Order: sequence, then structure tokens, then C-alpha cells
Amino acid sequence: MPKIVVDVMPKPELLDPQGKAVTGAFSRLGVTSFSEVRIGKRFELTVEGEVTDELLAEVKKLADDVLSNSVIEDVVGIEVAE
Repeated sequence: MPKIVVDVMPKPELLDPQGKAVTGAFSRLGVTSFSEVRIGKRFELTVEGEVTDELLAEVKKLADDVLSNSVIEDVVGIEVAE
């Protein structure tokens, strides 16, 4: 069965305390290759049947209205993972 994957990230202008904590942990571990970490959310929606343009439009609406908080988050990706 196909899955639709929706990725949501905090808006770039907002602080990301979880990402900041991971960045600090990397620093304490001596990992210096990364200057910043941002942590988001991933949703996997299993589809019963075919993925159509209409279904993807419905997922986009749900992503904007339900899966993300548009004040502090952006939907950064919607893709079909077969």
C-alpha cells in the first residue's frame, strides 16, 4: 500500500529548543561538522487504493489545517512513498 509522507518544520525565524539542545550535545561530543540542527515532524499516511491528484490535494489541505500549526510551522514536503 502506498504511503504519503508529510514533513513539517518550525518556521526558520522561530527558535527551535530541541534543535538547539541537539546542537549543544553534538558540540559536547566533539562533533563539529554541523553548525545548526532543526527538528520537525514527519507524518506517514497509508493509502487504501490509488494516490490521485484529488487525494494529494486533500492531504495538502489536511497538512495545512490539521498536521501543522501555520503560525509556527511550515509544511515543507508532501511525497508519495510506494
